[in-house]
Amino acid sequence: MSHRLSHDAPAAEIPGSLEIALDAPGARPGGFLGRRLLLALPPLVLGAAVTALARAAYGTPSGLLGGAVLGLFALVMTWQAFVAWQYVYGLVATAFGNRAKSALERRSLTVPAEASGLSRTAAVVAIHAEDAVAVFAALRVMARSLQRDGGDGGDLDIFVLSDTRDGAIAAIEEHEFARMEAWTRQHGPGLPRIRYRCRRDNAGRKAGNIAEFCKTYGAEYDFMIVLDADSLMTGSAMRRLARLMEESPRVGLIQTVSYATGRDTLFARIQQFAVRLYAPLAIRCLETWQGPDGSYWGHNAIVRVAAFADNAALPVLPGKAPLGGEILCHDIVEGALLRRAGWEVRLLPEMGGTWEEMPTNLVDLLGRERRWCQGNMQHLRVTAMPGLRPASRWHLAVGILSYMACPLWVLFLALGTLQAARTGDLGLLGYGLTGTGAAAHALAALVLTILALPKLLSLGHVLASGERRAAFGGTASLLKSAALEQAIWVLLWPVMTLFAAGAVATTFVGRVVRWDAQVRDDRRVPWREACRLQVDTLVAGGLLAGGLAWAGDPWLALWMAPVALGLLSSPAQSVLTSSARLGRISQGRRLFLTVDDTARAPELTALAQSRGGTAEPGRGRPQPAWIADEVPASSS
Repeated sequence: MSHRLSHDAPAAEIPGSLEIALDAPGARPGGFLGRRLLLALPPLVLGAAVTALARAAYGTPSGLLGGAVLGLFALVMTWQAFVAWQYVYGLVATAFGNRAKSALERRSLTVPAEASGLSRTAAVVAIHAEDAVAVFAALRVMARSLQRDGGDGGDLDIFVLSDTRDGAIAAIEEHEFARMEAWTRQHGPGLPRIRYRCRRDNAGRKAGNIAEFCKTYGAEYDFMIVLDADSLMTGSAMRRLARLMEESPRVGLIQTVSYATGRDTLFARIQQFAVRLYAPLAIRCLETWQGPDGSYWGHNAIVRVAAFADNAALPVLPGKAPLGGEILCHDIVEGALLRRAGWEVRLLPEMGGTWEEMPTNLVDLLGRERRWCQGNMQHLRVTAMPGLRPASRWHLAVGILSYMACPLWVLFLALGTLQAARTGDLGLLGYGLTGTGAAAHALAALVLTILALPKLLSLGHVLASGERRAAFGGTASLLKSAALEQAIWVLLWPVMTLFAAGAVATTFVGRVVRWDAQVRDDRRVPWREACRLQVDTLVAGGLLAGGLAWAGDPWLALWMAPVALGLLSSPAQSVLTSSARLGRISQGRRLFLTVDDTARAPELTALAQSRGGTAEPGRGRPQPAWIADEVPASSS
């Protein structure tokens, strides 16, 4: 019989617990002030330096156009300086090793991956019109992983929380649940109990779905591990998270980092590679400065049920949608509300054993970006909520600024091109590369450094370790993949930036986007769909190309050619990179490899095989015995 934990019990009252002390200086409200000033001040200094050098190189602008170009240049470069500085910060924090890590993270490296008997946990998967076959295939893998790692299965239950209203899809869910129950009986003791319910009232979307679970079932559980329909987590990771929560009575939420994996289109493989390569330093920076004032990303996290139920209820924003009404990007707000109530919200940057999937083509990614953009713009009204911690307001602000930077970039490029066409000099549009004098040379050096640092530091960080290089398939594979990724990013960036700028603009003029179920399979985008959905990029690319031809300046045309080419080729990018065949060819040629290719976890292999794939574990690794008797998800 398990011992239920009180959500507000001090550690001394919990049998067998080992309380993780608050970090020094994290126990004091101002303890992280120095770390946060070190994050905020250097980008402002760099932005001021860029602006001063721009004025020294090109003089104070006299006209409205020149003033607008200089102002926009200062804003976008200050933002890029903030982005770049996070990687410098993360690299320095990484160099400090355990000294820069929280007590919770250090404990996560040694905490037993086994049930203590002190608590009960629910792993909840909230779905809405998803591919039920794929969802339950992942649940089988997670259930078997829990069984493999020991325990009687009584410490953790798995819930499928359906919001599906389509009767046909709901019937498939019920059929898959029945198959899951039969599979559980067949594979013996130690498997977790699987529970399913379909909600009749869909109020609040996913947030309402989770809130209804807390109200109906929350009294049965101490913690819940929130998963998305495309999430995967090992049994050992789940139990380690539960043990960490048992030992940390002040912690209300622990967020893990889940890396994208499991899809085979060329677009997906490039994105999976890029996230693995570039995310670690930025995430290390994030964990170092935020401490207990973390954020919630909505999935692959463990939550203290009572704390969440008591404190994370979402308000309805004043006004009409899209900026008012129900909060769409709810997770970060829920994390802020937990923190407002005094609960710590923590991040584990290197937990391992936790994954997700991502859109497999450019069209679907842009659709998700439009939804996320509107959700983040809503946070303009959330940031003023009373009682929020300054760090929580900053988390919200960074999400807003990341999208607001896109229309600023579009305006800078458009007005900078117009100014260059008028004057015959690239000026600030060329980042000072065409200027003369020491100020112009210093400006060019500083701007290029700011733009290149994130990728160069990330690449250098991997190259400095033989183990990290091996995870990417070796030095040659890593360098070739990074070069190709950068070339593709040069063409992709104008499309993404223009699209995000349009999403910001349409949100402020009142366009409400639909939040439908995501397409998660390897989907090939037809030419007709790509051209229809990306006609705006074609028009913008055509206008830019026409303007460059009219200006008749060969240097301006050469400088802006990548932007024009990226916009004009956007449908081709969508179609070609959505090919799973090209993705598999790239894998065969050892391009865009990650640790999930070179040292594949058995759970990933089991999931691929249960979906009818033939993916093998990492090179030289035998197939785990527990995979062999998995029932393919496609069978009936």
